[in-house]
Amino acid sequence: MNRLISINEASKQLGVSISTLRRWDESGVLVAQRTPKGHRRYDISKINPNLLHGIGNKDRKTVAYARVSSHDQKDDLERQIQILELYCAKQGWTYEIINDLGSGMNYHKKGLKQLLDGILNNEIGRLVLTHKDRLLRFGAELVFAICETRNVEIIIINQGENLSFEEELAQDVLEIITVFSARLYGSRSKKNKKLLEAVKVVLE
Repeated sequence: MNRLISINEASKQLGVSISTLRRWDESGVLVAQRTPKGHRRYDISKINPNLLHGIGNKDRKTVAYARVSSHDQKDDLERQIQILELYCAKQGWTYEIINDLGSGMNYHKKGLKQLLDGILNNEIGRLVLTHKDRLLRFGAELVFAICETRNVEIIIINQGENLSFEEELAQDVLEIITVFSARLYGSRSKKNKKLLEAVKVVLE
């Protein structure tokens, strides 16, 4: 005899949100049985990774993510978005753009939270970036690992040449100083701009 489980248990086993299960039920993707009082119940024998991947591929979307660190880089943000739109359109994908304005060391950006929620709720099937560090300066590999467990395809348009250890270190140091300088002096203050200009000269 098959065991029926609640929507809460099904949510945990499938790794998707309760709202996603309700949407799947209403759209006929994964129909739940109903108790006399109208509560959803799921047949545990039908809940397995293969079923999950099959559902996800039908229902999930492509998201292109763009980010810059400061207001002074808004032109770069627009260029990123144009590149992402052109690439996705050429592939014939229906896509959504999520963009952020904030440091690559800031894990609390609105767009990043929206992206992670979509991945964890199994709503995203493909993530497109112009460069790896547009996602995060530190911690991108962790997000990529989460994508792998959720069967999310990752596409990085510009892989670029591999930077030397010294070049990567210089970029990381500049990012760290940018963040802490902005906190000390304010991102638009003269002291902040003067410090960053001096650091860039040293690193070059």
